[in-house]
Amino acid sequence: MIKRFDHCTICVRDLDAAKSFFGLLGFQEESHKTTVIKGEVFSGYMGVDNIEADHVTLVVPGLSPRFEIQLLHYRSPEAAVDPLSGRLDKTGYNHICFAVDDAEALIEKLRGHGVEVRGELKNFHDRLLYFVTGPEGITIELAQWGIEAG
Repeated sequence: MIKRFDHCTICVRDLDAAKSFFGLLGFQEESHKTTVIKGEVFSGYMGVDNIEADHVTLVVPGLSPRFEIQLLHYRSPEAAVDPLSGRLDKTGYNHICFAVDDAEALIEKLRGHGVEVRGELKNFHDRLLYFVTGPEGITIELAQWGIEAG
């Protein structure tokens, strides 16, 4: 039986840009959770020959239950770029959504840092929703609960 959502791993080419983006959402790097994964054990587990990658764990301090964003930055082999990353009309990964307290304030903060805001939807299932473009073009959704019809 599933207990809770644990983490989401995102493969990125620009590690610093990804850390900065998630920092705007309140995530911080856990220094003791940053490591390089390599060798036969990881190659076998990941199914990637000769893997060597930076693995960075980001968390929102004090958030309960704990949720991690894990950034994976390949040193070798070179990461394959998904030309359909961020498209919502394809199979596979679609998007991740974070519940937030004040979506409009967070959106203004993100816009101020050059983050692309892709859409707004008011009062959908009692929520205010925004889509933004995250690292590597992935789609991130922000949801503020408790929006009444107006």
